[in-house]
Amino acid sequence: MKLQKLYKKCVDIGMKNDLRGKDEINKILKEEKEKYDNLKKDEVEYYDKDRLFNPFSDTRILYGNSKTEIKKVIVGIDMEIGEILLTHTLNKEKDQPIDLIISHHPEGYALARLYDVMKLQPELMAQYGVNISVAEQLMEKRIGEIQRRLMPVNHNRAVDAARTLGIPMMCVHTPADNCVTTYLKKTFEKEKPDKLKDLMKILKNFPEYKKHSKLQVPPKIVSGSENNKCGKIYVDMTGGTEGSKEIFEKYANSGVSTLVGMHLGEEHLKNAKKANLNVVIAGHVSSDTLGLNLLFDEIEKEEKLEFVGISGFERIKR
Repeated sequence: MKLQKLYKKCVDIGMKNDLRGKDEINKILKEEKEKYDNLKKDEVEYYDKDRLFNPFSDTRILYGNSKTEIKKVIVGIDMEIGEILLTHTLNKEKDQPIDLIISHHPEGYALARLYDVMKLQPELMAQYGVNISVAEQLMEKRIGEIQRRLMPVNHNRAVDAARTLGIPMMCVHTPADNCVTTYLKKTFEKEKPDKLKDLMKILKNFPEYKKHSKLQVPPKIVSGSENNKCGKIYVDMTGGTEGSKEIFEKYANSGVSTLVGMHLGEEHLKNAKKANLNVVIAGHVSSDTLGLNLLFDEIEKEEKLEFVGISGFERIKR
């Protein structure tokens, strides 16, 4: 499979699993095309043309020829300089070289614009009954915070290492997060867990969560108790990073009883408890791994790849 085809396949799978729906995604891409068509000549040079077909700013080919044939990939949740040097070492020692580094968490210019995918979150909140104008205004403040936090980061550090060693590199973030969000949402809708202990049993049946439970990082109830009723469940695992700290009362008012997420900061958790919400932390690396595995399952329906899993990732096929 050519690198460009693999990249576009990841984007397509991400759009297919995006809870905003096909019409909303097409609207976003149409608006981006109109924005591009209205750029001034001196602005075109700086425009990222991937935005015309890819609505996920945190998913990009970071280095490499798009026509490179990809047979063997090394995949990790975080692929930084240490992991890239490991890839270089493996390539010197193995008969079949690794053709591509895939990082889940964004690097390079995909990291620089991570904040942009957070615009996904208000649309999801609205589907659960949160007033869209309230969600957008709260998220606008949070997006500004994340954008400013990313400005001084040395974004291209890992990408420069891959380029220097001549190893193609890409990152796949929101498409994988969309996969795990949609998968868990559909699972809970089908299984209809009554109490939090029932929800926990469902999570711990997945091999990714089972593995991380053995590594002492199991899914955990951090607000509420195991005998609490689940009520309406909101799976909060996509949209770049954590949203507004002020949103939890709005969730409660919209009828949500239980939040299931990858992680939650202390201020966020404090406010969730104030709103009397149940909160289950499924796990960060385990949830990221599940999302990547679901995405790779779709890709491998078309063409098989050889995987080397490091940095928290293990390829588990369904």
